Amino acid sequence: MAVRTDPQTGQAVTTPGAGAYLSLMWKRVRGGETGVLPVVGGLVLVSVIFQSLNGNFLTAGNLVNLLVQAAVFALLGMAEVFVLLLGEIDLSVGYVAGISAVVMAWLAQPQIGWPWWAVIVTALVAAALIGLLHGTLITRIGLPSFVVTLAGLLFWEGVMLFVLGNGGAILVSDPVLVAISSGNLPRLAGWVVAAVVVAVFGVVAWRRDARRRGVGLTAPPVSLTAAKIVVGALGAAALVVLANADRGRLAPVYGLPWVVLLVAAVLVVWAYLLGRRRFGLYLYAVGGNAEAARRAGIPLARIRTHAFVLCSLTAGIAGIVYASRLRSISTSLDGGTLVLYAVAGAVIGGTSLFGGRGKMLHGVLGGLVIAAIDNGMGLLGFSAAAKYMVTALVLVVAVTIDAVARRRRPAA
Repeated sequence: MAVRTDPQTGQAVTTPGAGAYLSLMWKRVRGGETGVLPVVGGLVLVSVIFQSLNGNFLTAGNLVNLLVQAAVFALLGMAEVFVLLLGEIDLSVGYVAGISAVVMAWLAQPQIGWPWWAVIVTALVAAALIGLLHGTLITRIGLPSFVVTLAGLLFWEGVMLFVLGNGGAILVSDPVLVAISSGNLPRLAGWVVAAVVVAVFGVVAWRRDARRRGVGLTAPPVSLTAAKIVVGALGAAALVVLANADRGRLAPVYGLPWVVLLVAAVLVVWAYLLGRRRFGLYLYAVGGNAEAARRAGIPLARIRTHAFVLCSLTAGIAGIVYASRLRSISTSLDGGTLVLYAVAGAVIGGTSLFGGRGKMLHGVLGGLVIAAIDNGMGLLGFSAAAKYMVTALVLVVAVTIDAVARRRRPAA
């Protein structure tokens, strides 16, 4: 234990040492607050299994391809987190993503000629308006979210089929839109971005922990804060080294994919919104106990509506990434499977189905697990049926862990 004197109050403030703090964290884990440990452990286990069965799984080319493949799953998982925190569900995110992709592809056609930025903004506004419609029906009329978003799934699928018509597809040829998923940073630029990210992360982490220690709250000791920053720096460096390796077959391909930075940016913005802004605090409060939140003066209808808007907006980003990667949008989009992967990704990552507990990082980690299973089983030549069954088993395990943790938490 470290003891110091608070310069404002003159009272002694005790800061736990590294061993005591780690012991406290372990007690919280045993009490059911497992955080991201289960999904991280699962991701490591999946990687070890697939690497032992196929030596190509952990190669630079496959891992970078895995990150690109996971982008849509991660974004849809983050979209679902907004409504799962309320104890609700949105079954329409797959086809909301499709509508966003259709709007983007249609306006970007050469005969229409909209600039890429206007195309993206319009597509995201369309997705957000769909979320506003769903949220209004749910909160103002009192309809169940399951019914409203199930109807949305069917309706927006029909709109997609109507717009695409007999042609069945719209090609995406704008170079900027295509580069969202297929473009890469130059090697040097990747190092610059990594250095900036690590510097910002280090300053934020150091100031946050120092502020908590300053007011006498439980916080990591200085040694653990420094270790956390070092681990983050090593992780960023490893990612850049991996991405800068030549992974091309017919021509050299290297550099950090733009879509990885896009997913990271969405994660940071939404995590800040949930963890540092009033809306996030209200969202957790409503999901934890709606009646108590109402008595505290929190506007339940507005918070719930905004959650559905943000859910659809994030799904719209996923739709843009999806169309960019395929360079088209067609009637072959399986929005039903995408929404199942969205819910599965959020829950596998650690978000509770019962509301009030979850983070944006859970959606990203869950999306990585789903992409890893799909990628690894693809390398081994398994069928789509086997992929679905394995993903279902992983989802059941994740929900079981959540249920057990909920039972242990009150006792602890």
